[in-house]
Amino acid sequence: MKLQLITAALSLSLVACVSTESPSSETSPSQTPVAVVLPELSHENSAKQDTTITLEQIMADPDWFGRAPQSWYWGDDSDTIYYQQKRKGNPLTDLFVKNLVNDTGNGAKVSPANMHLAADKNAIVNQAGSHEVYTFKGNVFVKDLREQSVTQLTFTSASESNAMFLTNGNVAYRVGNIFYAHNLTTGQIIELANLQMAEKPQGLQAPSRYLAKEQHKLIDYIALQHRNKQLTAEKKQDLAAQNTTITETKFYFGKGNRVSHASLSPSGDKLFVSITSAKSSRDKTDIMPNYITDDGVIAAEKVRARVANNRQYSESLFMLDLTKGEKSALSYKTLPDFDTDVLAAVKKENYARQGKRYTSEKQPRNIHLLQMWHSVKWSDDGSQIAFMLEAWDNKTRWLTSVDFATNELVSQHKLHDDAWINWSFNEFGWINSTTDDKSLYFLSEESGYSHLYVKAFTADGKGKTQQLTSGKFEVRDVTLTNDQQRFVFKGNKKHPGIYEIYQVDFNKNLTALTDLGGMNDYELSPDESKLLIQHSSLTMPPELFVKTLSSNGKANQITHTVSEQFKAMPWTAPSIVAIPSSHQDTPIYSRVYLPKNYDKMADKNRAVMFTHGAGYLQNSHLGWSGYFREFMFHSLLVQQGYVVIDMDYRASAGYGRDWRTSIYRHMGKVEVEDMRDGVHWLVENANVDPKRVGTYGGSYGGFLTLMSMFTDPELFQSGSAIRLVSDWAYYNHGYTSNILNTPEDDAIAYERSSPIYFAEGLEKPLLINAPMVDDNVFFEDTVRLVQRLIELEKQDFETAIYPVEPHGFVQPSSWLDEYRRIFKLFESTL
Repeated sequence: MKLQLITAALSLSLVACVSTESPSSETSPSQTPVAVVLPELSHENSAKQDTTITLEQIMADPDWFGRAPQSWYWGDDSDTIYYQQKRKGNPLTDLFVKNLVNDTGNGAKVSPANMHLAADKNAIVNQAGSHEVYTFKGNVFVKDLREQSVTQLTFTSASESNAMFLTNGNVAYRVGNIFYAHNLTTGQIIELANLQMAEKPQGLQAPSRYLAKEQHKLIDYIALQHRNKQLTAEKKQDLAAQNTTITETKFYFGKGNRVSHASLSPSGDKLFVSITSAKSSRDKTDIMPNYITDDGVIAAEKVRARVANNRQYSESLFMLDLTKGEKSALSYKTLPDFDTDVLAAVKKENYARQGKRYTSEKQPRNIHLLQMWHSVKWSDDGSQIAFMLEAWDNKTRWLTSVDFATNELVSQHKLHDDAWINWSFNEFGWINSTTDDKSLYFLSEESGYSHLYVKAFTADGKGKTQQLTSGKFEVRDVTLTNDQQRFVFKGNKKHPGIYEIYQVDFNKNLTALTDLGGMNDYELSPDESKLLIQHSSLTMPPELFVKTLSSNGKANQITHTVSEQFKAMPWTAPSIVAIPSSHQDTPIYSRVYLPKNYDKMADKNRAVMFTHGAGYLQNSHLGWSGYFREFMFHSLLVQQGYVVIDMDYRASAGYGRDWRTSIYRHMGKVEVEDMRDGVHWLVENANVDPKRVGTYGGSYGGFLTLMSMFTDPELFQSGSAIRLVSDWAYYNHGYTSNILNTPEDDAIAYERSSPIYFAEGLEKPLLINAPMVDDNVFFEDTVRLVQRLIELEKQDFETAIYPVEPHGFVQPSSWLDEYRRIFKLFESTL
């Protein structure tokens, strides 16, 4: 059955795209599957088609096609933008500044002498909006926004950080585990808190053991020395109690611990502290040999721990009252389900396999702060605090506040997922945070998609919750406007692969602020009159645009960093095809690259399936892909007559919670089902010979190359697995335990998800490309798999090793060698 193709928005009519059409209507993921394609004209540009794409060109240092703006942000005046740009020929970056009023170029490089004067992306503005504070190279600076003058507060070899304004106008900052307040009027520096990772001194104690008691009783000298020490201690204590110039701000948290997080209240009277063990999660065997070193000696590099090590992680929470000098522990016992055995069913199944019986019992779960940017947020007036907690088993998160009257945790919102809580979509913040009528906003996947919620803040956590956005799309990157009336966010409402910028108010009125198509990220200007946008399309790398919100005009491009050489190349713009699934109603969105006259060839076409890495990543969107070398390689394959498909298989990002968690406890099953549907679609719709299809992918894509070739040997005629995972028990904890729990609790999930257990299924040519200094997926995964294949007496596999490469290759020579081998594999087998 031929699938109808329609044309949809592909961003702007940029040179490399040749031509696009504007969108005529919005489509929903649940509607009839369609494909987004460029007009046929894109295959007929004869001037470009005469140019041959070569591996040598596309695997060269990517500087040749442009150095896109990075880490971009607004200046203080809403007419200036800053961005980093990589230097040509080396990995260093420079800071550029561009004035939107009088600068027509890409801006000017900020000189090293003036770097401390440039607007800082992470600067904190005071409540009056008159000053901002920031750090530069470990020193604290204050800028007067009215006069545009800068004052350097500290000039030390210490590293000051976390600079902020207090509600009394002072500036606070942190040096190590000591917190200071700096009075801008008098210049006085006040120590607020000193966090000590030691046991609290007990003072002079009377002897308790028999020998010591007898010594004090019999030897006058010993008794005299003890009395003198006691008098000295009492004098010191009296002096501190009666003299206000002496401060004592030390808080003790025990030997062998470390500060995981510490957050000072804007009012300067409280400090929230999270403490965990200082013991490393690494074992002495967690090393990686590096054979190519500058001194010629093999180095044993320290690397991450494996999930099989199963080190459980928890944190202890404390609230410090800096006015009273008191430390209060915050117990998790007030959190709902803090002691629920969420893995009971999993453990029961694993015990049964061993002929044992599992008995479920309630016990406290290991809980800690969610690992995210700004996991703790105080209200602006410093009267309330909110933070995001998660369980070590990855099943529950709590948006939590503190009842300061009782020093107890209060759950403002609990989110549970039987699979795992997403590591994205955990944004939250305060609304009206300087008033008594405070609320919280947060993102949650409880509806099946990430959406925005607001909740009236109450001390008991029972305030009303309201969902502001809804539908089969995802909300992220939320900004609350200064008037506290609207939220700006990024979302894929128009199409799963198109991300525009929207705003929504408390009456749920949703408005699109952009209509660029493709991929868009944003930052709202300080005066909220403009959007700074990073925009890209299928065939054009990211550039910066500015859109004025008060007009209906288009966004204006303000940087031009893509080379003319790149624009002149005959790239193939892929179609975005919603491929029907034979296992569910939701289609599988995929990039499909079609050669000229693909449907008119007498001999059926060859095809290659590329499988993206990371698992939870979206690649079949309408923006520029992070897999830019693969995009160029696919255009080369098209020139050679191949059809290429790149699928957002189940587990990919952008399609909601259920799509993401469909791989829970069984990785490599549903993804291969989707790959099979992709091959069938190519055969039915792209004139592809089912006996001439190959596959390749890296990291998670390398894992799926192995799983597809081992468990469905007739699906592909050949494949290349790059930086592959062969056994998930050897991967890291943070990623793997989300999906498969831990090997100790769920060995069943690991064994049915790891390719090494299915290696006997290999029947077709396999190329393994493995970097040797990969501290993400260890080279050990390749070594163990190769040994397994040898013992199984498999003959049709080859291994190429790359001695100096990490997980993401760096050297152009390695990229070229790798893809020459992949191309040779397909040419010889398809």
